Amino acid sequence: MASVTIDHVWKYYGKTEAVKDLNLKCADGEFLSVLGPSGCGKSSTLRMLAGLEHISAGDIRFGERRINDLPPKDRDIAMVFENYALYPHKTVRENIANSLMLRGASRATIEQKVKKATELLQIGHLLQRKPQELSGGQKQRVAIGRAIVREPQLFLFDEPIAHLDAKLRAHMRGELKIMQRELGTTMIYVTHDQLEALSMADRIAVMHEGVLQQFGTPQEIYDHPVNEWVAGFVGEPPMNFVDCLIEDRGGVLHAVHPSFAVPVTGSQEAILRDSAHRAEVRMGIRPDQIGIVTGDGGDAVAAQILLTEPLGGDMLVDAAVGQEKFLVKTKPDFQGRRGDACRLAFDTGRWHLFDRDTGLAYF
Repeated sequence: MASVTIDHVWKYYGKTEAVKDLNLKCADGEFLSVLGPSGCGKSSTLRMLAGLEHISAGDIRFGERRINDLPPKDRDIAMVFENYALYPHKTVRENIANSLMLRGASRATIEQKVKKATELLQIGHLLQRKPQELSGGQKQRVAIGRAIVREPQLFLFDEPIAHLDAKLRAHMRGELKIMQRELGTTMIYVTHDQLEALSMADRIAVMHEGVLQQFGTPQEIYDHPVNEWVAGFVGEPPMNFVDCLIEDRGGVLHAVHPSFAVPVTGSQEAILRDSAHRAEVRMGIRPDQIGIVTGDGGDAVAAQILLTEPLGGDMLVDAAVGQEKFLVKTKPDFQGRRGDACRLAFDTGRWHLFDRDTGLAYF
């Protein structure tokens, strides 16, 4: 096994900067996810690790070994692609064993490793089938099995379950996490799906336009986004954002909107007073951090229900506050209807304020 260090790495395609001064450290045996939208540089990063793309500047090391100029075949990695890349004319057994056969491994070694991989992935009953006889999930397991038998020091996954249906994706997320724990191998997993990253990774590197935005555990990134972009990208349903002003009212700082004024907490006030903050901010709050009750009473923010969306175990409510719309996640037995008056209570201990110009988080 090996740690992976990406040290001030850049990737250019002509004059286009795909990856900009990237610095990452993946520990030995860690499951690291590189998360971001299309075009953020995550696949370019993975391809540089694999040796499929030239590194324009900077260094990549596996352990203490610099691998910038090392051919892909000498890097001791295994890569699983989005499109499976199976040989259509070969059986499952032959696809999985292919790399071992090319290395000249003995028949006994091949049988032992194929058996171990297929038992782990529960595809032993498919060994005589060809790819066209398999479902999408089965093809993905075969592609992963082909990588496992190589026993590499590093696994690279390029959006491997993107083409599966929702139920199978959820199943495969669990299986991949279990597999990584059982093998103990370092894995770097590229995805645009924040749910995959949050549910599987030990740590997440969030990228946008070639720049690393935040690097931390799933909980750190969800609870403490460093800027407005990360806050809006990570989390489902997405965070609510509104423009506010910070005003001192009676010695207490408030986030003030034309339709409400909400005091910040004591610790948040200390952060705002100690920083060179501007009066104009963006307030961000997740749908599950807003309480909702029908009726006119209470000190919460007055609102009106626009839409309710039952989701089985939860209810999503669109509520209008003046000209703004807030998405609220509440209990499935919520009885409000379109047009009803309601009140919104913000959990100010968990909300966020961002600088309106830079997007950086105050808290």
